Amino acid sequence: MLKAEIYALWFAPVRVGRLHGDSIELIVADDFCEVWLRENYNELLRSVVSRAAVRPMQIVFSVDSTPPAPSPSRAAVPESSSPAGEGPALVVSPEPEPAKVTDPPFNPQNSFETFIVGGNNQFAHSVALAVAQNPGKSFNPLFLFGGVGLGKTHLLHAIGNHVLSAKRNAKVAYLSCERFTNEFIDALQTHSIVKFRRRYRQLDVLLVDDIQFLVGKERIQEEFFHTFNALHEARKQIVLTCDRPANEIQGLEQRLVSRFEWGQTADLQPPDVETRIAILRAREKSLGSHLPPEITNFLAARIRTNVRRLEGAFTRVAAYSQLTGRPLTLETVESLLREILQEEGRQAVTIEFIQKRVAEHYDIRLADMTSKRRPENIAFPRQVAMYLARQLTENSLASIGDAFGGRDHGTVLHACRQVKDRMEVDANVRQTVSYLEKQLQR
Repeated sequence: MLKAEIYALWFAPVRVGRLHGDSIELIVADDFCEVWLRENYNELLRSVVSRAAVRPMQIVFSVDSTPPAPSPSRAAVPESSSPAGEGPALVVSPEPEPAKVTDPPFNPQNSFETFIVGGNNQFAHSVALAVAQNPGKSFNPLFLFGGVGLGKTHLLHAIGNHVLSAKRNAKVAYLSCERFTNEFIDALQTHSIVKFRRRYRQLDVLLVDDIQFLVGKERIQEEFFHTFNALHEARKQIVLTCDRPANEIQGLEQRLVSRFEWGQTADLQPPDVETRIAILRAREKSLGSHLPPEITNFLAARIRTNVRRLEGAFTRVAAYSQLTGRPLTLETVESLLREILQEEGRQAVTIEFIQKRVAEHYDIRLADMTSKRRPENIAFPRQVAMYLARQLTENSLASIGDAFGGRDHGTVLHACRQVKDRMEVDANVRQTVSYLEKQLQR
């Protein structure tokens, strides 16, 4: 597609809505446009808007199929706010009164109803819903952890949407840990730290994404510690997300780790194939774009670790089908998604995932995978995990050894030989290892 056609189709119809704090609303004509722009051009749009505003900005999409009406009431940021050579001044709608909701606003599509529940996230969904229904009363704080693109941010938005639908005047804030850090630094520089503290310590609900970015920031950790205490003592709800359990965040003060574990923790795992198919069917319904069953099954089978990537792949394939009118084949889909499929192949199975599944199967502790203990009921499962790590990942022998408690590459090689030898003479071992391998590659 030519650049002019891309611009005319995707960018020309976009309108600017309201500007609030560090977020700007972009109004698109339909859900399909929103998903396409968010999945493919969000970073580009954010970069351009941030340059025009001369500060970091977030993009918030909203859907409105009503054609734009000419209006002289649009106000523009003065030209002086846009440095020469860095793009045009930012055009925004006037804001007659302060916003009563969050900054940035919650995505209305991220609700509990649109969250696809499976065995990988059922508990996280349940406790998040309980928190939304009774903020500050149960599971406080709620600590959600899991890999990228598994639904943590969706649940934060769902909580915010639910709380505000029940109580419009509730004081709810959703922000990333990075933004909390930046606002704190700005408050120090502008001597407005009292205002900053009042803003966050008088909330009803505080939702913070990616709390692991507190690592290495001692002053910010101190500030967040006191903010956490103020809210918790007032029985206000705190929900945090992270890419790992709190006790695995290296460089985080122990008193914060302790507080993060006061309430309820819940993890989100990669979805199984049935859940992935359900996610794709929900996306078909929301976009009104249906793919042949063999294409849907192919996507669900090949993209296993990241829901966001799965939905993005569906959007790309659906857009190609809609724009070209050509029939979809598996060869075409593989060509369209070459980079995604290659990345997925590299990330599909991790050493940590292997260790967890093997430990569960043999009914031993995950910590035994890295311990120095050598009884047979622990040593052999550990060797099986090393063998599977070498078979199913691209990690070097040294990297695998490091992941198993700092063992050297010779130990890993010995473990792999032991497992292979036992598989050749023991049918039960062969069947167990084969079963685990298939489970890990689902």
